[in-house]
Amino acid sequence: MNNESLESLYASKNTAYFEWSRPELLPFVPGSARKVLDVGCGAAGFSAGLKSLLPAEVWGVELNKEASEIARQRLDKVFHAPFGPELGLPQKYFDCIFFNDVLEHMLEPATALRLALTLLAEAGVVVASIPNIGRFPEIWKLVIQGEWDYKNQGILDKTHLGFYTRKSIIKLFENSGYQVERIQGINDFLRMEPEDNDLWRKYRYFSWLPIRRIREMRHLQYAVVARRGG
Repeated sequence: MNNESLESLYASKNTAYFEWSRPELLPFVPGSARKVLDVGCGAAGFSAGLKSLLPAEVWGVELNKEASEIARQRLDKVFHAPFGPELGLPQKYFDCIFFNDVLEHMLEPATALRLALTLLAEAGVVVASIPNIGRFPEIWKLVIQGEWDYKNQGILDKTHLGFYTRKSIIKLFENSGYQVERIQGINDFLRMEPEDNDLWRKYRYFSWLPIRRIREMRHLQYAVVARRGG
């Protein structure tokens, strides 16, 4: 799948998809950030809110044309294009670069992370949110019901090109030149489908077991804070 194919898939999404404000990610934002890049900013639902909280210059990159036009009215600078070196973004400029539910949509996420390294200021960080394919409803549907059905949004979004667990997220960042400073599960027990109510009841039968892998099955996503490796 090339970037043109991805863009056509994004164009078919409901506008609300690009408006999520993501308040659960605010605790991961460094308060000292003054120059910020939001990769896959959508309509800037998150980064515009961030801009209202911090005295920061906020740039965005967005593949969906309609969303990028909305974001352009909210942020300091917005690029309607794939995230790549051809954008000519300034080197060592940004205190914080966001990939909020974006890396799983990319053909080469490691390449994107390595590019972000060149754009980060010396003490800068990348903050990312990445869906957890090890979430209980998805595992139950696959292992017990034999289902792997793509959706218009969620963990099995039809535009997702990669799927991650906590362990593989850490590996992705470390192999791309980062040290993971913090990784934490977010949006626990979120119900995305009608049948999820029943599945979460099943999960509670054995969720008391002191096994980290079982505890990890409650998270919809992982929030990651990473800086350049030593």
